Amino acid sequence: MNPQRRALVRPTRRAVLLAAALLATAAPPARAAAADSYDTLRRRWLDIALGTGYDPAAQPYAARLAETGERARGFRATMAPTPTSLWPGHPYDPPAGITRSYGRLWTMTQAYVQRGTGSTGDEALLADVLRGLDHLSATVYNPSTTRYGNWWEWQIGSPRLLMDTTAALYDHLGPDRVTAACAAVDHFIPDAMLTDYSGTSTGANRVDLCRSVVLRGILGRAPDRIALARDALSPVFPYVTKGDGLYADGSFVQHTWVAYSGTYGQVLLDGLGRLFALLAGSEWEVTDTHRQTVLDSVEHAYAPLIHDGLVMDSVNGRAISRGHLKGDDRHVMRGDHFHGQGIIAAVALLAGGASEEERSRWHGLVKGWIERDTVTPILTAPQFDVADLARLHAVAESPVPAIPEPVGHTLFAAMDRAVHRRPGFVANIAMASDRIAAYECGNGENPRGWHTGAGMLSWWADGRTDQYTDWYWPTVDWYRLPGTTASTKRLPDRAGGEWGEPKPDVRWVGGTTDGEYAAIGQHLKGLESTLQARKSWFCVADAVICLGAGITCTDGVPVETVVDNRNLGEGGTQSFLRGRDWVHLEGHGGWLVPGDLRALREDRTGAWSDINASSTTEQRTRRWQTLWLDHGTDPVDASYAYVLMPGASRHAVAARAADHHWLSVLANDRVCQAVRVDRLGLTAANFWRAGTAGPLTASAGASVLVRRSGRTATLSVAEPPRSGEPLEIIWNRPVRSVVRADDTVEIRATGRLLHLRVTPGTACATHGCEVTLTP
Repeated sequence: MNPQRRALVRPTRRAVLLAAALLATAAPPARAAAADSYDTLRRRWLDIALGTGYDPAAQPYAARLAETGERARGFRATMAPTPTSLWPGHPYDPPAGITRSYGRLWTMTQAYVQRGTGSTGDEALLADVLRGLDHLSATVYNPSTTRYGNWWEWQIGSPRLLMDTTAALYDHLGPDRVTAACAAVDHFIPDAMLTDYSGTSTGANRVDLCRSVVLRGILGRAPDRIALARDALSPVFPYVTKGDGLYADGSFVQHTWVAYSGTYGQVLLDGLGRLFALLAGSEWEVTDTHRQTVLDSVEHAYAPLIHDGLVMDSVNGRAISRGHLKGDDRHVMRGDHFHGQGIIAAVALLAGGASEEERSRWHGLVKGWIERDTVTPILTAPQFDVADLARLHAVAESPVPAIPEPVGHTLFAAMDRAVHRRPGFVANIAMASDRIAAYECGNGENPRGWHTGAGMLSWWADGRTDQYTDWYWPTVDWYRLPGTTASTKRLPDRAGGEWGEPKPDVRWVGGTTDGEYAAIGQHLKGLESTLQARKSWFCVADAVICLGAGITCTDGVPVETVVDNRNLGEGGTQSFLRGRDWVHLEGHGGWLVPGDLRALREDRTGAWSDINASSTTEQRTRRWQTLWLDHGTDPVDASYAYVLMPGASRHAVAARAADHHWLSVLANDRVCQAVRVDRLGLTAANFWRAGTAGPLTASAGASVLVRRSGRTATLSVAEPPRSGEPLEIIWNRPVRSVVRADDTVEIRATGRLLHLRVTPGTACATHGCEVTLTP
């Protein structure tokens, strides 16, 4: 018999005695005088986890508590312990069944301890929770078991739920059960997991591990365990320059190469918010000065990615495929609003440990997101328990004014993402490089995300925040993602993207921004394809100017650039109009597209299970409007140019198309892509190598943005290849004087032209100067 299977049938008494022996050797008994501090922390944790300050008879709490009670009674009725499972259909192998079982016991525990559930104080319910805990401890989750399958279930999912349940029922468990629970955590989360910052113990995962160990220390009255976990948080705080963690530019990466602000980033923010609040004022308070990095990230790293309650899917990794999960006891629909609301709730929680000034600003942000999310109203969102609902309602009812959506551009160069915000729309660009994976799949999730890093351009016009929420991913054509240039070569599920591997062998990905406009570029190499291209996006006042050049491929199949692919909903009837070099889609916006634009309106049917092995097989149909440019089979140096005008009226699009002086394309080839928009005083260029375009010359690969306003101008320069070598930029324009210049910018000449020497570093940061112009 497999030793892993033998571990499933150990008798209860043996497991408990073994656990007690291991605990006795792992931690010395705490001083009696310290007992009150442990009780205080345990009760504080329950306040954080179960909520305070709400009326259980008022809505939405009454309905949520009643729902908890109903689910708990259903779980109790169907619990049927066997040597290999606690509930039918949820075996311990795979170990997700263990986590699911602890999750159900936690729901039953909440129904027992919380008021208004209809099962409050029900001794029969309590008896069944204890029976379930004993069964899991005896059969599988104990120190005699060698873990198998997904490590996460053993080291994060199950211990987190076990510690919460143990904390809530502490007075009912007796010392043997508490001892067994603590011993299991010690076994599955050994010290080495918290002393070595590598592997699966980094970033958000490290915070989750520390959360369980802190609770284990409190419940087992073991000060060394609390101190170990508290100190193990410190590597999470400082900015990183590679791998997992927060970057100085606001990027957040997990799994070494994946942009993950929306899911793993949420876990980190939520977990730290809970631990900061739990340990505040105690002898184990988190006092590391670098914790301010996490507090700063709320506005610097997270807020730019949240739009009217959603978080952009380009930072949700493989979680974009989850939707409706099989056996989800809450029946919650996941998606960009679900993930965004998780971050919003985490910000409300973290605010408790922030300064008064920070707290006021964050409450204003949260209040604005609450007011603007009309797709899934946050204050009744089904994913939240009463604790999060109470915190969110407190913010919504506070006198702090709501902060509106910002205007500006944020470039997350370290994770190859860009966000462009204007008064009428928000756009998001997702790219890939030798630093950031094209996409991630794993655990049967997101097997078709092949081209999500191939320049996918997502955007939301006012009132259209359900675009990527409404069954987008199960029904979209994965070969025609908006903004991407891709070979139509058929790819197998999971092609190349398992846990973020491989990454495209390109360096030139990034751009420059002055905080309002931007020049963004991507050297694109196709996934399991010979495709190469240079793509640029020039983000301006009411539009995104899109250029492509050097499009070359020998796959023997057509290559396409997808101008857009809009989800029209179920049976959508929005009008689609064509003019001369323009098209308009009612309720969405328009595009200026000179040349032969292809268009298709079709119904597509799909299920979440098509892209996620853990999701339901329910099917839905959505109508799609697809626009693309066909570069032909095996193109050589093909190119394109079009302009996206999100939210624009048909009249505005037609007028812009007729204005032949609005846009000048200065270059669009393998050397440079550059534009000039005189009405905006803008000249912008992406130099793929040394060259000249219009008035701009670069000595090497660079992004350059010039903004003129009256008699002054600003130049913003970055070096996306990240060589760190000095870079020289010449602007052929008479310049009178220099108003200011960054320390990294040396002014080598003024007069008939401006000559800069920039020392760029290796982070694709923007370097700039401001000058006055000669009339």
